[in-house]
Amino acid sequence: MTEQPAHLWIVGATRRERDLALPALGTVEFHAVNSHRRCRGPYSGTAALLNRIVPKVRAGAPALIDAHEVELLSMAPGLEAVVEPSRETLTSLAVPEERTRFYGPGRTRRLVHGMVEFLNAYADAVAGQPVAVRFDAVHAADATEQELLAVLLRRADPARLRVIVGTTESPLPEHAAELTSALLRHAVRVDAPAADDTTAGVRESADLVRAYVESDGTSDVAEERAAYESAPAGLRTALHDERAAVLEETLSRSFRLGAIPYHREHGSDPRGAGLRSLLEASGHCVDMGFYHAAIDLGRRARALADPARDEQAYCLASTRLTNSLAVLGHTDEAEEIYFDLRGRFTTPMVHLFSNYALGMIYTRHRGPEARNHHTARVHLHTAIALAANLPDAQESFQTVFQQNGLALIEMHLGNLPEAERLVSEGLARLDAELAPGEHLLHRSVLLHNRGQVRAALGRVEEGIADISQVIDADPNHPEYYFDRASLYRRLGDTDAALADYQTAMDISPPFPEAHYNRADLRAETGDIEGALSDFGYVLELEPDDLRARVNRASLRLESGDLAGAREDVSAGLTHHPDSADLLCTRGLLSLEDGDADAALRDFTSALELDPTLYEALANRAVIWQDRGRSPDAIADLTRALELVGPNASLLYNRGYVHRAAGHWRDAIHDYTAALDLPDADRAELLWERAGCRAEIGDVTGCRADLTVCVRLGDEPYATRARSRLEQTADTDAPGRHPVTTGSDT
Repeated sequence: MTEQPAHLWIVGATRRERDLALPALGTVEFHAVNSHRRCRGPYSGTAALLNRIVPKVRAGAPALIDAHEVELLSMAPGLEAVVEPSRETLTSLAVPEERTRFYGPGRTRRLVHGMVEFLNAYADAVAGQPVAVRFDAVHAADATEQELLAVLLRRADPARLRVIVGTTESPLPEHAAELTSALLRHAVRVDAPAADDTTAGVRESADLVRAYVESDGTSDVAEERAAYESAPAGLRTALHDERAAVLEETLSRSFRLGAIPYHREHGSDPRGAGLRSLLEASGHCVDMGFYHAAIDLGRRARALADPARDEQAYCLASTRLTNSLAVLGHTDEAEEIYFDLRGRFTTPMVHLFSNYALGMIYTRHRGPEARNHHTARVHLHTAIALAANLPDAQESFQTVFQQNGLALIEMHLGNLPEAERLVSEGLARLDAELAPGEHLLHRSVLLHNRGQVRAALGRVEEGIADISQVIDADPNHPEYYFDRASLYRRLGDTDAALADYQTAMDISPPFPEAHYNRADLRAETGDIEGALSDFGYVLELEPDDLRARVNRASLRLESGDLAGAREDVSAGLTHHPDSADLLCTRGLLSLEDGDADAALRDFTSALELDPTLYEALANRAVIWQDRGRSPDAIADLTRALELVGPNASLLYNRGYVHRAAGHWRDAIHDYTAALDLPDADRAELLWERAGCRAEIGDVTGCRADLTVCVRLGDEPYATRARSRLEQTADTDAPGRHPVTTGSDT
């Protein structure tokens, strides 16, 4: 039997050791790339790989290029000659001074999933044979590439696309925990034997130094590294200058994110060319949402910038760093840097930007338990006061910009009318004072924000109108369609919501949230097959997505796919062992199997984790009632009703328990309350209430209920009610020959 290929994790101290441990791969298309971030920055190895294979894809499968252009151009910014951008947004087109919106930290996740699908499609339809890609020096890769490899190991079939990851023995960084887990689960570890890392032959010291520099500082050959470290400073800087010049002549933007900044900061002009190169790279990474790289570059730039001589460069390096720190949740460090800036400089704009940023830290970036919207408001009021004293050319825009930040805080404080006022006034002022083509991005941000606030105020149609205007101006931004779909759904316009979800998916790299929301809407409208498909895709992308796992398990259970439901519950509990929803679903499956003891344990465990889970209360009540424990059943159903409010099903069930216990009047009360609800089964409730009224001798009330039941014509209750009425036609005295529902109940 032929051994099936597997992903490999080769562990060795040096590249040479890992080379020696590489097994024979058979007949494959093989690519070896260096993932060290010092080469091409974010997605270093991926960018190198794409530069090799994308021209082949363009020639053989151009539609694949078009479908993934966002991912390709984001990860390999040297491909513009092969991949022409067609899905630009106002965000991507904004000039630096008008860039007022930045990507969230989840953007790289979408890019990663899109790239995995591109590489899988390449291996399936373009390469013509199995593909193997060796990513080496992954321990020194940027977080973006480590995230991609974690997903690629999970989603790529090694028989078609084999991934080989090379690292040292040292643990990967904390932020790469997902990659560590993926390597342990999806790759076979190969420990490389120790080997002498000296190179063959005798080389002059100058050659060793040059070799180290030309490796872009990634060489792990001990003699090259030692020669570099002991070489004269003048030789090192000259070689760095020479290497930087060679790389700059290639015009590949990817090297400008890794190797070129490295060489310029170690060349002959670190505070000039080096600082400029670091600022350029950090600006690109912030704009693209590559925040781990931006933090590294920002710290290096800040170390080179002299605050006494170049305030602008020092502040620019600092704000690039703080923006990235805040987005990734490192808010304490970001706050310290803003206080450093305010302590060093008296320039109004420094204090204005710092106060705005501190306000956003306190209202948006800190964790929920550490947010302080009132402190945030103080910072924004200070920023607005500073903006009012700026020159006219700056005052208008900056005041509006700061007021938009204040509007977010007011919204978080629940003051929606004030938030709407601030945004509306800002829009009116920009329209009145700026030229039509100025600050289009920020105008779209304001309009989108106003749409969200108006929808939150209950004026959903106005919210849709605002977001529709934004879409007209910025049609390639998927989040706008996603947001508008949610508003259409609130209005009950299912077709429009589904259309917007589809557009969001079409113009974006894989968008799990859109698929999840569409699945939920499809389930709501009875399209169970479509809902299962969407939930399935979400789980293909993110197997530990708890909401999708719970919902698909529930749908499978409801549609009779018990095996599928069990599979989802088991997989979900692996990732989320304390999920009350999954335990409740497992309890329902146990009921289907006739194992009431196991179901009772699961419902009780679920309620210990989440006492507000009314589904567990309602189903546990069924078991209590079956075991003759009516008081416990009534207590659970009463608590469930307290949690969800009037509910026809819960009221019917509690009425049933009361009736079984002989609590006729309590049962009548519950049945009556249920009859007033829109989703009530009126015939069944009237039939049950008639029986209870008969038990207390209320023949008139009983007959009235039976008469209405007959008129409803809902079988089998209409036939039963007609029969009972015929049996009692000769008497109208309460208590004489009382009408009962007997065994029919």
